Amino acid sequence: MIRSGTVMAVSLVLAAAAASLAPRAGHAETFAYVGNADSNDISVFKFDAATGEMVPVQTAAFVGIEKPGSSTPLAVSPDKRVLIAGIRSQPFVAESFAIDAKTGQLSHIGNGPLADSMANIAFDRTGKVLFSASYGGNKVAVNPVQANGVVAAPSQVIPTGLNAHAFLPSPDNRFVFATNLGSDQVLGFAFDAATGTLTAKEALTVKTPEKSGPRHFIFHPNGKFIYLLHELNADLAVYAYDADNGAWSEQQRTTTLPSGFSGKPWAADLHATPDGQFLYASERGSHTLAAFKIDAASGRLTLIGSVPTETQPRGFNIDPTGRYLAAVGEVSNGMTVYRIDAASGALEKLKSYAVGKKPNWVEFVSLP
Repeated sequence: MIRSGTVMAVSLVLAAAAASLAPRAGHAETFAYVGNADSNDISVFKFDAATGEMVPVQTAAFVGIEKPGSSTPLAVSPDKRVLIAGIRSQPFVAESFAIDAKTGQLSHIGNGPLADSMANIAFDRTGKVLFSASYGGNKVAVNPVQANGVVAAPSQVIPTGLNAHAFLPSPDNRFVFATNLGSDQVLGFAFDAATGTLTAKEALTVKTPEKSGPRHFIFHPNGKFIYLLHELNADLAVYAYDADNGAWSEQQRTTTLPSGFSGKPWAADLHATPDGQFLYASERGSHTLAAFKIDAASGRLTLIGSVPTETQPRGFNIDPTGRYLAAVGEVSNGMTVYRIDAASGALEKLKSYAVGKKPNWVEFVSLP
């Protein structure tokens, strides 16, 4: 005969197990999306923010695309309902996918025309406009985003200097900036969100050192600083940002190259933790990630160190908690997840995963 105490104990254990498996009220699920250029698809992973573990849940193929492009830039809408991929082979289109709020999986919505092969795409802060920059076409463009998440035909196509690369809005959505890698400058535009219209502002042009190759940039989470990564010399520059008039003022210039490196620089990507304490940059020539501490008052950087990573790390990102970093290698076709030390910012390698062919872009999305 089973005693009542034993029955109660077993019941409590079973109840606890069931509770641990059931979805928690208000608990956000996080997913990672990897754009793969040569396999023409997106690798989707469920991400455990407690452990850093990745579980593959889907490979979302592009629709109507036969030839691979040189890269696959991704952009997530501000409401986290739509993911758009920029296709860099003919036909040049933006592929829109709906993000399932429960599973994180992608469902194809439709394709819209891009003005050229675009190296970078980004939503404005309202989610009603898609900005894009063409490296080979030396131009930037604006596409309205329809209510269903599919982009409409470009409403503006603007010639730039050589090799437009990144094209991003300011935190308040009043200005948009475009790096011109081949002509060593950053162009500035005023943006009217109500009409979706850009107006060039010559006074906002930022000149960088000759043959430095300004590539990617980010705003500090507090909006007061900008960090600009240069592809050709691997410099990382810190600028003070004046939100009133959109002006940049250089404060510091450092390098992302590891100590003793003597090869050809080939810097790629940069991201900061959501709390603004740490910044990381990928460098393809040395296959490394450089880590920096950000001074809260000045925005200036102090090097923490460099770690080896995936071969040719063109893209990486940081999860919404700021505790993990995931980097992909264009040549290794892999993704490595690192834990970010909360006190020092140092990276600890956790685990590597297979992704598609020629991965180059990572986006994290947390869904309620």
